Amino acid sequence: MQAAENHATYIEPDTGKERIIVVGGGPVGVRTGQLLAKSGHSVTLLSDEAHKPYNRVRLTPLLGGDVQFGEIELDDISDVDGSLAVLTGMRVMRIDRDKKEVVTGDGSSWPYDKLVLATGSSAFVPGIQGKDLPGVFTFRTADDASALLARSFSARNVVIIGGGLLGLEAARGLQKRQCNVTVIEHEGRLMPRQLDVEAGELLKKRIQKIGVAVKTGVPVSEIEGETRVSAVSLGDGTRIECDTVVICTGVRANVGLAQNSGLAFNRGIRVNDQMQTSDEDIYAVGECAQHDGRMYGLVGPGYAQAEVAAKTIDGEAAEFHGHIGATKLKVIGADVFSAGDVEQLETRPNVKSHVWRDGDSYRRIFIERGKLVGAIAIGAWDQVSRVQDAVQSGAVVYPWMNFRFYKEGSFWSALEPEASDLPDSATICNCTGVSCGQIRAAISNGAGSEDEIGVQTGAGTVCGTCRPVLAELIDAGAPPKPVSFSKPLIAISAVAVLMALIPILIGAVPLPASYDADSLRTWLWRDNIVKQWSGFILLGVMLAAMLIGLRKRIRFFDRFGGYDGWRLVHLGIGLLAVAGFFAHTGFRLGSNLNFLLGITFILTLILGAAAGLATGGDHALRAKRIGTARKPVRRLPTWGHILAIWPLPVLILLHVLVIYAY
Repeated sequence: MQAAENHATYIEPDTGKERIIVVGGGPVGVRTGQLLAKSGHSVTLLSDEAHKPYNRVRLTPLLGGDVQFGEIELDDISDVDGSLAVLTGMRVMRIDRDKKEVVTGDGSSWPYDKLVLATGSSAFVPGIQGKDLPGVFTFRTADDASALLARSFSARNVVIIGGGLLGLEAARGLQKRQCNVTVIEHEGRLMPRQLDVEAGELLKKRIQKIGVAVKTGVPVSEIEGETRVSAVSLGDGTRIECDTVVICTGVRANVGLAQNSGLAFNRGIRVNDQMQTSDEDIYAVGECAQHDGRMYGLVGPGYAQAEVAAKTIDGEAAEFHGHIGATKLKVIGADVFSAGDVEQLETRPNVKSHVWRDGDSYRRIFIERGKLVGAIAIGAWDQVSRVQDAVQSGAVVYPWMNFRFYKEGSFWSALEPEASDLPDSATICNCTGVSCGQIRAAISNGAGSEDEIGVQTGAGTVCGTCRPVLAELIDAGAPPKPVSFSKPLIAISAVAVLMALIPILIGAVPLPASYDADSLRTWLWRDNIVKQWSGFILLGVMLAAMLIGLRKRIRFFDRFGGYDGWRLVHLGIGLLAVAGFFAHTGFRLGSNLNFLLGITFILTLILGAAAGLATGGDHALRAKRIGTARKPVRRLPTWGHILAIWPLPVLILLHVLVIYAY
């Protein structure tokens, strides 16, 4: 094929392997190609852009001058066992479904066994008079960003038409270029798809504080100018002079290729749960795909669709069942968070909402039948990742969580979970929708750095804000280290728990039937003086154990060693307590008060020994995902041990009083 000769990166698919063509070099197309290549397929990716595939989310810092174009390009995407070929500047003109081949603009034919359409979307430009004047731009692709970057050197007064996410990003980039920026949004608030009226108004005020003018609730009627842009006229009669206009009024799916090929389409290319189009050998993913009547404009759902398509092509069972949208970002210096279908939730029956305000911070939650289905926040909120995960999973909101939200604006206590404590379902990378479980699987497969995790899962490859959490997960994914003296700790604890169970499993040592002066049983349990001494010795051992249990509060003990050593001493004293209990009672529990005292004492010993076993074996338990660093298994028996100790002083005092009184 002639095209192959012009592109050194092209690799002819291996004989015997399915020939897979991916159309589209955006993030979702690249992700699909990588997944298929990793599973052993030979993949050719055709991109109509002249650039290497790049990180589209970073177009704003590119426009603002924070990064160079080389820094947003995706590196080594074709280096997947030599089975992924990426060809740029190759526009696919038509699909011949009968011959199962695609034809590119240079006339080359590319045969396929499976075809994946990731054609994305294009900027939507409404029919505003003057939209074709010089000085009018869109902001969607690298070419758009390059054109605006060149324009920014001469631009002074810029009007952004569209107050959605893309328009605000363009405003942010151009303001960094020292332009006077005005944002026009015809809806009554900024980011109307993600925010409610109050949140939109707060965002507007924050943006205006840093020098970006904002007008909402008014449409643009005309872009004025004869040979170039000179002003923008609004529906209320206002006229804003400007030399540059950027139109950011949404996108439309690129369905022309599918339409001309006879594939079913509506607003997007219609797909089933396996991401198959009306032709079972052709798939569609990303912004061009319409699943169950819905389309998604975020990278995260697109990556999820890519995974489903790749698994289906690979012969695995996989289904896409929709995705709850979430936005978490800084918009011109303002923290903005939105999860769920906010527009629909405001009018949906059976949905209750609660609001928390503190100065210019605002949070609103949406609850449907006791479950969290949406949330909005303006201003920093350190729990947004947990809230997003709760919305995604439809977590139950309990009454005390509602109370805390009313009081503090949060569902959980201020203590944030460690990376090792996060559930597998928790979303770590908001941009790509990668969960904690997927990252742990990548670490298990050998990923030892943030970049390697990004190659395997896509996490951290978009905006990069999740990379610190990836580093924590890598550290947490290392084999847990045992505590000091873990082996003797386990051994002593095991002996203690076995000894403490003797009176329950085996029973007491019987008293002698008759008096025998030479009998140890008679001496221990018939001689009142010996009984008193064994009782007081046992009491002293118990007091010593309780005193060491308070070691953290008594700094004097620090002079004689660390906590790990004193823990062994505490357990050793526990063993002495079992021996003392045997010497005093012969494991006979008695009745009434004595029985209650004996059972409480045995329970204290068993729970303490169990806590020792759980502590010594904590590293092995955590390696099997039983317990976490912050919520170890030992917590339950330790607290049980502490609670069981508290009645003992009172019971012992009553026991002594009864003995001496009667």
